[in-house]
Amino acid sequence: MIKRTLATSLLGLYGVAVLATPAPVTNVTSSDSDKRITELERKFSTRTKAQHRQQEQLDVMQNEVNELRGAIEMQNYQLEKVLERQRELYLEIDKRIETVKEQPSILPASTNGTSVTPIGVPLSANENDAYDKAVNLILKDRLYDEAIPEFQAFLQNFPDSSYVPNAHYWLGQLLFNKQDWAGAGEQFQFLISNYPDSSKRADATLKLGISEMERSNTARAKQLWEQVIVEFADSSSAKLAEKRLKSVL
Repeated sequence: MIKRTLATSLLGLYGVAVLATPAPVTNVTSSDSDKRITELERKFSTRTKAQHRQQEQLDVMQNEVNELRGAIEMQNYQLEKVLERQRELYLEIDKRIETVKEQPSILPASTNGTSVTPIGVPLSANENDAYDKAVNLILKDRLYDEAIPEFQAFLQNFPDSSYVPNAHYWLGQLLFNKQDWAGAGEQFQFLISNYPDSSKRADATLKLGISEMERSNTARAKQLWEQVIVEFADSSSAKLAEKRLKSVL
């Protein structure tokens, strides 16, 4: 009886031990997880590389767009300057036509019945020749340095000429191109102050503002550009003044 009970107890303990022993599946589960993690890492790495390539392509495209935008803005600026030069030429032609119309046409009578040279024609001819010479040095010959003394001489010799406002403008433009900001500003200011009806006044005000900015007179420059925007709202000078204002805000 004691032997049977002991045998039964041993069998029970052995059964518990057998039941408590875990099934040999741990290694299989771990291997599957590792494979899955490795696959996920590979896919993540591939996706990350693809995103990097896409970002690089976007960066390249953005740089190209910026370059194109800059090129377009430069072309628009150059086109605006060409149109501005054409407008100036038309204004010069109109001005000369008006001057010719205003010249005296009545000839004084002579004692012998022959005609004489009209009064005022020699002076007018000299005036026109002097102005034409100075302007052609700019527009035709592109001899800008030589044009400066020609305009200075014209202003000194013909202070009452109808070309005086334009002469001050051209002289200011020549000095402006040489970065003589003080000299250019003086010419533009004289034009603005003394010839409010001049067709050059908008551009002269704009460039006077640029001259002041180059001389570190920021407040004065902003005031002049705001004046251009208000007084000449539809002009190309106003558009350029707006760009200048935005650059200093």
